[in-house]
Amino acid sequence: MFGWTKKTVLMLALLLTPIMGHADEVKRGLFVNLTTDDTWSATKAIMFAHRKSLKNGHDTAIWLNVRAVYLADKKRASHVHGLMAETGKSVQDMLAAFIADGGTVIMCKACSKAAGLTKADYIDGVQMGNWPLIESWLFREGMQTLAW
Repeated sequence: MFGWTKKTVLMLALLLTPIMGHADEVKRGLFVNLTTDDTWSATKAIMFAHRKSLKNGHDTAIWLNVRAVYLADKKRASHVHGLMAETGKSVQDMLAAFIADGGTVIMCKACSKAAGLTKADYIDGVQMGNWPLIESWLFREGMQTLAW
């Protein structure tokens, strides 16, 4: 072929096997950075994370920060726009369904404090964020980020 001996080809194959095998092991994922409590934008982000990423087998997390912390507040009414409104689900219902299907919703602890909200104010299944948790998602190999 290139003047390579069988031994050279075998050695090259053995060297590349861990690299090629590793590529198969990397699980792709999506980290959605959601910063708004505008329900039109938020429901679009949640729907995309749930239907397009999580339902297609990708590890998916939604990080609610800045004003988005209000979206998971159990006491807050939410208006849902457009096609998402036809289902009759609130933003909290959408987040709960995302969590029930294996999605991760992470709450910014500092933003929660600034908004006067605690874990007790949030729907079930929300995780309070800290740097190790955020870092484990944000810098994971194969992770993509998307911001709304």
